[in-house]
Amino acid sequence: MKQLLLGIMMFLVMNSYAQSEFSKKFKPIAPLNPTVAPKKVTPAATTDAPVIKAPDLFKKPEETLPSFSKYQIGQAKSFSMEQTNDYVNPGDRIMEKMTKDLDKTLVREGLKEDDRFLVKIDKNFGEIRTKSKYFTVFYRDYIYIDGDLIKATINGQMIGGIMELYSSYGQFVFNLKEGFNTFEMEAYSKGTSGGNTCEFKIYDDKGVLVRSELWDNWDKGVKGKFVIVKE
Repeated sequence: MKQLLLGIMMFLVMNSYAQSEFSKKFKPIAPLNPTVAPKKVTPAATTDAPVIKAPDLFKKPEETLPSFSKYQIGQAKSFSMEQTNDYVNPGDRIMEKMTKDLDKTLVREGLKEDDRFLVKIDKNFGEIRTKSKYFTVFYRDYIYIDGDLIKATINGQMIGGIMELYSSYGQFVFNLKEGFNTFEMEAYSKGTSGGNTCEFKIYDDKGVLVRSELWDNWDKGVKGKFVIVKE
């Protein structure tokens, strides 16, 4: 019996000692803080709708001069649909110059008429006094045969119709009345190379040369006038 009591007391003592040692050595670990700090959110700035301003249809737009940079060389060339001569064949320019030079030479030598200096004023060839019953007129183109036409009248009556000028002489005859007679020759057309050119000679009924005249580069409709007095 005593041994049983002694065993129980020893068990209780050892159990009490073990609990006190365990309580001294054991240190509990503090749990982690699971709380997460809230993230600071900055609210987006609110934007108002843009204000749309209607244009003023009655206001004249302001005129502004083009601004050019001080570093710009030359001026920008604007685009144009018009044809320019930037890509002209140089041979065409040479041919054009040669043609102009040739025309000037032909005009200077009397081989071509110059349409730039047309005579547009009627010419008075003066007065002729004669006892002849009629006159014979020889006419021709003395420069370039290009289809010049003339018309002749005596006292307002046409003589022989419209006559074309050639290098060789053509002729017509008209009678004279007593007293004053008005004889006119008109450049009825221009030729293809310029004004009308004509040389003419007037002979009396005995074949004597009365007058030799010419005109150069007359415009269409220009007239030459003679007053013929039959004595």
